[in-house]
Amino acid sequence: MGLEDLFGAFSDRVTELLELSDAESGEDKVMDLARAVEALVRPGMHLHLGHAYMRPNAALYEICRRFWRRDPGFTLSSLGFIANMVLLVHGGLARKLITTFCGDSYPFPGPNRVYQEAYREGRLEIENWTVLTLPQRLMAGALGVEWMPTHSLVGSSMADENAEDFRVVEMPDGSRVGMVRALNPDLTLIHAWAADRAGNLLLTPPYAENVFAAFAAREGVLATVERVVPTDFLRRYSHFVKVPGYLVRAVCPAPMGVHPSGASNQGIRELDAYAEDEEFMLELREACGSEETLEEWVREWLLGVKSHEQYLARLGHRRIWYLKGRAAGDSWVSELAERVPSIPTTENYTPLEMMVVEAARLLRERVREAGYRTILAGIGASNLAAWKAWYDLRRERLPVELMAEVGFYGYTPRPADPFIFNFRNIPTCIMLTDIVTVLGSMVGASGSRAIGALGAGQVDRHGNINSTKIPELKLFLVGSGGACDVALGAEEVLVTVAQDRLRTPEKVSYITAPGRRVRTLVTTEGVFRKPPGGEELLLVAYFPHVAGEEREAFQVISSHCGWELRAVSSLRKVEPPTRDELYDVRIFDPRRYFLEEAPR
Repeated sequence: MGLEDLFGAFSDRVTELLELSDAESGEDKVMDLARAVEALVRPGMHLHLGHAYMRPNAALYEICRRFWRRDPGFTLSSLGFIANMVLLVHGGLARKLITTFCGDSYPFPGPNRVYQEAYREGRLEIENWTVLTLPQRLMAGALGVEWMPTHSLVGSSMADENAEDFRVVEMPDGSRVGMVRALNPDLTLIHAWAADRAGNLLLTPPYAENVFAAFAAREGVLATVERVVPTDFLRRYSHFVKVPGYLVRAVCPAPMGVHPSGASNQGIRELDAYAEDEEFMLELREACGSEETLEEWVREWLLGVKSHEQYLARLGHRRIWYLKGRAAGDSWVSELAERVPSIPTTENYTPLEMMVVEAARLLRERVREAGYRTILAGIGASNLAAWKAWYDLRRERLPVELMAEVGFYGYTPRPADPFIFNFRNIPTCIMLTDIVTVLGSMVGASGSRAIGALGAGQVDRHGNINSTKIPELKLFLVGSGGACDVALGAEEVLVTVAQDRLRTPEKVSYITAPGRRVRTLVTTEGVFRKPPGGEELLLVAYFPHVAGEEREAFQVISSHCGWELRAVSSLRKVEPPTRDELYDVRIFDPRRYFLEEAPR
């Protein structure tokens, strides 16, 4: 039976409607990346480098090639300036960074010489926010409102520094609420998995800062994509389409466009996932150690290639296929097997191993006692402690879930790679979401029942954390990340830090995260707790490698503490780690990024 039999006089109109509905959507915006940058990026602009969850590295490289050493005076905002984003400062493109983190991140956080020197010499302004409040500012811009409420920032040094864009206001009921001002970049750069020719963008979770910056941008979006697909492909996966085409100015094909980061294809098997290129990132991190080695790296990987296609050719097929294979959910098995021979089997332990094991014990204890349902951990030793505690609680059949700020919920940490956002953990998540949901609701809401585990650059006697900068030394560390959001949102916080006088000053000179909810501090020498109703951390336990008896332990730890140490009446001597406890943490960090001796 034909259409004419079905619809009679309306058959011509129905035929036309069907043809129109099957047609490709909108105008054709596909163009070469270099041409898009030339057309859309101007000196003096505020560019936002989106992180939802894939960073637009191909576009970053192209912008660097075009404006290298030309002083374009960009204001650049991004959730974090990490890995190859250092080129924006080294190449003289950035006048101001608006961010939450600025340094090395993979596989462990640390200051980067390029940012430190530019900050110290006054060539670079760094405006510090948090992992929650920066997306909230973009959300306000996306919603067309001037201010957005937040539970973060109050009591931190960021609240004072950003007085023009952060206010505490009194509500009608007399309560006081923090408010962040909308952020509206000129142009937002996004890397997506796929787009049709009209620019409708498909992204897979987790979504990190989400796509608020696309809606907040005054001049729209420059998008790089893994693939250009028919609109029908997007219709099949419409629940993953996050940015409408009318916001997008250019669609630029750039497969592997987030390298050296990775891309998860969670939910769409037609797309080829690829893992982080850890060797590449470690080589760049090492190259940043001096001007000469970084210039050599730039000549090889940036100025020595003229396009993204040449960049991929230099990577080579063998490396690309290796990264695609490493993205498999079970690739950790072979990776761990390869690294097992280098993992110590001795029952001798380092101070950092002792710190991680004891922090895990205390987290497990607090979850049992207080009934916490979720654990949000920061990067590094605190994350290893959270992973160890989670496995122990799972052995006891106690219901608790792990979260990571970029949008992981209910994940099972895989051995072999201790990086907190390890791509092999994504397929194990019960839920994949974004920062506003994790830090804003799952940590910050009144019924969240979350405990936080954080690392720190410095911790003072009141539990205040500093990971941002030491102003009197003109030293920039790395930034807040999500520490302030967790410290003000979780019901209770445990902090880990290597013990010495610099890391445990009497008073931090910059408050990244207020210490009101920090109840426990675990160092490489002992355990500090705040008594009920108390505001100062007291020494309650010492580690067996510090001293054989209580009085000597107090003297040793006091000599390594920046404040006049006070202790409870009787100190507990911590039990050394068992072999099984050591094995548990060692298989998560086989290359011993976090488990070696604490530096002095």
